[in-house]
Amino acid sequence: MAKLIGLFTLGRDAEVRETSGGDPVANLSLAYNYGRKGADGKRPTQWVEASLWGERAEKLEEYLTKGSQFLFELDDLHIETFERREGGQGHKLVARVVDLEFTRGGSQDRAPAPAPAPANRRAPAPAPRPSSGFDDMDDDIPF
Repeated sequence: MAKLIGLFTLGRDAEVRETSGGDPVANLSLAYNYGRKGADGKRPTQWVEASLWGERAEKLEEYLTKGSQFLFELDDLHIETFERREGGQGHKLVARVVDLEFTRGGSQDRAPAPAPAPANRRAPAPAPRPSSGFDDMDDDIPF
């Protein structure tokens, strides 16, 4: 089974609905950049249609907004074929959200994170570690 783990940006607000069985599901439009920058100075973008199931979909809906970034773990990654409105076939990348983590990044309208305090103080010296008996081994291990 294919998996994809990475930093994604939401392309639109999450759409939470319920299945006929009453299970909540959030539809997510995720984007990530890959590769080298092109002549326009931008990296290519890959879009993934993802679904988040269960109670997490309902509880996280308010945070899953356009422009916010999360670290997603996706599985059941596959390509689906569909009929375009203007005719012909289209393809889309589809996946299921296994896990997600909040990141420091986010939408542009959020307040910037405070700058870290200047590090003028000297760090304390680390405490000496007891010898493990392997201190005399060669550091150039061939594997």
